[in-house]
Amino acid sequence: MTHTVYLVDDDAAVRQALTLLLSTVDIPVTGFADPQSFLGRLPHLAPGCLLIDIRMPVISGLKLQERLADLAIDWPTIIMSGHGDIEACRRAFRNGAIDFLSKPVDEQDLIEAIQKAQALLDRKLERRAELAETLALLSTLTPREAEVLERITAGFTTRQIAAGLGLSPRTVESHRAAIGAKLGTSSQAEMTRLWLESRAAR
Repeated sequence: MTHTVYLVDDDAAVRQALTLLLSTVDIPVTGFADPQSFLGRLPHLAPGCLLIDIRMPVISGLKLQERLADLAIDWPTIIMSGHGDIEACRRAFRNGAIDFLSKPVDEQDLIEAIQKAQALLDRKLERRAELAETLALLSTLTPREAEVLERITAGFTTRQIAAGLGLSPRTVESHRAAIGAKLGTSSQAEMTRLWLESRAAR
C-alpha cells in the first residue's frame, strides 16, 4: 500500500519541487508550511510517512519529532537538513528518525528512504491490526476465564489452577475449553503469546 507522505518544510520552493518529484513515482504528498499547520490537521490525517525539514521557525523539525512522540505518533520519519549538523543528526535518530538527508536532497536517496518508510509503516499497521484482533478476542472472555488464562500462561497445571481458585479440576478444564474456543487455539504457547501481547499493550 502507498501511504501519503506528509512534507513539513517552510520553504515553498522545496515543497513544490519535492511534491513534483514524488508525484512522478506515484507517491501522494500533502505539504505543510510549518509544524503548527501539520499538528492542527494531525487528528484528521491517516497514518503516513513524515518528511520534515530540521530548521524551521517557532517549532523545529526536532521539536516536532518530540511533540509527535508525546502524542504516541510513531509514523516513520525522514529528516532533511541544509546544514551538516552531526549533533542534530544524532538527535534525530534518537528521536526515531529512519533517515537523515542533506539538502539539496538526492532524488534517488529520497525515493529509497520513502520506500523504506512505506514498508516500515506497512509492518507497523499490520502489527497494530493483529494486536487489535488479539484484544478483541481476549475481551470476549469472562472474568473467571481471564483468571484461568492468566494462570495457564504462568505455567500452572489444571490441579494447581483449581486449588488456587477454589474450583474443581473438571471446572478448570471446562473453562480451558471455552477459552480455547474463543481464542481459536488450544495451544498453551499460543495462548501465552496472545496474553503477553495484550499485557504489553497496556
